[in-house]
Amino acid sequence: MKDNKKVDFSKIKLLVCDFDGVMTNDKVVVDQDGKESVVCHRGDGLGVEMAKKQGIEVMVISKERNPVVVARCNKLKIECYNGIDTKVELLKKLVKEKSYMMDQVCFIGNDVNDIECVKIVGIGVAVADARPELIKVADYVTKKKGGEGAVREICDLLLQYKK
Repeated sequence: MKDNKKVDFSKIKLLVCDFDGVMTNDKVVVDQDGKESVVCHRGDGLGVEMAKKQGIEVMVISKERNPVVVARCNKLKIECYNGIDTKVELLKKLVKEKSYMMDQVCFIGNDVNDIECVKIVGIGVAVADARPELIKVADYVTKKKGGEGAVREICDLLLQYKK
């Protein structure tokens, strides 16, 4: 098990989240017409809002191509990049464009396609119910599962250092 107590969130200025399995519980509801919907945690949304008010930039990079990703990010007023097959390349590009250093970035993921991002940032986070392969390389593992307050947990940790 990871020793989460040794992780120092004080340098983080950019929080990047995967969407499915991080901001959702990785489940999808499909109606008879093929329309998909997901469930998001309201506490995560409030955590994002509070982090932004303290100067922490928040964004989503997701492989998912469903418009629900964009809709949720629009509601939270955060940047959204969806339909991204190679997240690590976009992450490197955005960090450089925004003049951050990688050690100022926290990335939260849940699956194997997040491993490369988790490995290169200052703090790589796996949600509690992430794939074992991701948990193995993460710096921090949340107590909460994806879609059940994991993002809020990280936002609360980030805010502790901003007070």
